[in-house]
Amino acid sequence: MKPTGTDPRILSLAAEVAKSPEQNVPVILLKLKEIINNTPLGSSELKKIKQDIYCYDLIQYCLLVLSQDCSRIQGGWTTISQLTQILSHCCVGLEPGEDAEEFYNELLPSAAENFLVLGRRLQTCFINAAKGEEKDELLHSFQIVTDSLFWLLGGHVQLIHNVLQSDHFLHLLQTDNVQIGSTVMTLLQSILQINSGDLLRIEGKTLHSILDEVVFKLLSTPSPVIRSTATKLLLLMTESHQEILILLRLSACYKGLRSLLNKYEPGTEFSQELGQLIALLTPKVYQEVEEQKLHQAACLIQAYWKGFQTRKRLKKLPSAVITLQRSFRSKRTKMLLKINKQKEEEHRRLQLQLQRQRAMRLSRELRLRMLEIVHPGQVEKYNREIEEKSALIIQKHWRGYRERKNFRQQRPSLTEYKAAVILQRATLKFLEKCRKKKKLFAPWQGLQDLTDARRVELKQKVDDYLRRHPSSQMSDVTSRELHSQAQEQLQHYLMGRALEERAQQHREALMAQISTNIEQLMKAPSLKEAEGKEPELFLSRSRPVAAKAKQAHLTTLKHIQAPWWKKLGEEAGDAIDVPKDEFSIELGTLFIGGTKPP
Repeated sequence: MKPTGTDPRILSLAAEVAKSPEQNVPVILLKLKEIINNTPLGSSELKKIKQDIYCYDLIQYCLLVLSQDCSRIQGGWTTISQLTQILSHCCVGLEPGEDAEEFYNELLPSAAENFLVLGRRLQTCFINAAKGEEKDELLHSFQIVTDSLFWLLGGHVQLIHNVLQSDHFLHLLQTDNVQIGSTVMTLLQSILQINSGDLLRIEGKTLHSILDEVVFKLLSTPSPVIRSTATKLLLLMTESHQEILILLRLSACYKGLRSLLNKYEPGTEFSQELGQLIALLTPKVYQEVEEQKLHQAACLIQAYWKGFQTRKRLKKLPSAVITLQRSFRSKRTKMLLKINKQKEEEHRRLQLQLQRQRAMRLSRELRLRMLEIVHPGQVEKYNREIEEKSALIIQKHWRGYRERKNFRQQRPSLTEYKAAVILQRATLKFLEKCRKKKKLFAPWQGLQDLTDARRVELKQKVDDYLRRHPSSQMSDVTSRELHSQAQEQLQHYLMGRALEERAQQHREALMAQISTNIEQLMKAPSLKEAEGKEPELFLSRSRPVAAKAKQAHLTTLKHIQAPWWKKLGEEAGDAIDVPKDEFSIELGTLFIGGTKPP
């Protein structure tokens, strides 16, 4: 629900964003910076302005702009960095009200993640840049983004765990560039000064990665700024958490850390912090002796074990190298495909979200226009019709969902019923086959013995049948006559069959000729456009066809030449009688058979 008493500047800005094209939105959103800067800090007016900005979805618009490609935004990285400042200032000190769960669980983590992604993109562009001015501009934008992230984390401490757990932050920390590295290390130090308790709540693998990177920068980076920041950072970690100090003392990964730190010259700028760190890492004497013994024993065991493993590995080295190369290339290909797929999905999701917002905006504008068109007395009726249509649509979708749900619930019982029917059918077929086999292979039981009375009865039936059906006897003369009649009928049939075959062939030839003529007539041009030999396509070799054409021609001529008063009672399609004498006129000179008359 939109708040009452909204600042007119926010209203006008929201309307301008809604009406402007997509490429002009980032520049319009920069006006929020002037509105925020002109309002006193900590005042109730500033809180009200932030609530208005959130309620009119201008913060969401800023997040969407940060997710877009920088090359398509007017002003480039300068506009993007200023938008991060606006977003962080709007989120800090904001009271979301009813949408608090969405704000704290979705919008804030998304904003922190977008800041880290922007940092990585700026880091890549800074490393690939060739000109010095461009590098300075990119470094300035990167520092603005990190400052905005620190401001956001200072206002919402619960986001520190998400930032430390993020892979993007770890990649930013692992850079080899001195300027980017010092900025990220300073950001990490500032975050731990705000709340260092979240450092132990992240995963162990991530914590080890952060410690490894800080120790690496302390030992291998020639820049005194990074080494000083890394020293202060390690000192802050060890003083805040005893577990990290024990890890640095006893872990095999950091075994020679104290000896390497002792090699630094005492006259450096951070010698005081370095001395404190070395003092924290130095254990007591008895612990050193015990650790030395354990170290020697472990070295001996490791030497034997590593020798065995090395000899074993050397035997499998050729095949292992090939397998390693194959797995590395496969993993790299999968990672590239995954990254491309994620980019496509993100772009598709952003486009879909923009389309939905645009469609919602258009529907609201259409409703407003409809309300302007409708008569004031019909507004209530129109709203009632809209509500009824909306209710019908909701009911339709709900019933569809309910029926689909019921169908999914009844599907197992329907499947069981079909399976039972199939099993019953198969069982009945099997039992029927078994019964047929029993009847087929039943043993022969023989005939029952006939009694004298039964024999007399059967003999009487046979005599009665023979008396009712006497056998016919034929003489030789009758047989010869019957044979000659059969020969004559066979000869007549064979001769008739030959004539019928010739008639059938003639009919087929006529049908083929008619089909050819029809095809030629369909493909032929009209008589007005016919030239050369094309009029010959309208000739027919069939006398009935020519007679029918002559009749149709005479009918048409008579109908055209008849006076109008004779056509009063006629209708379209009525047949016109033609006298036979007119029909026989010039029939002998009609072109028939494809030849000209003499």
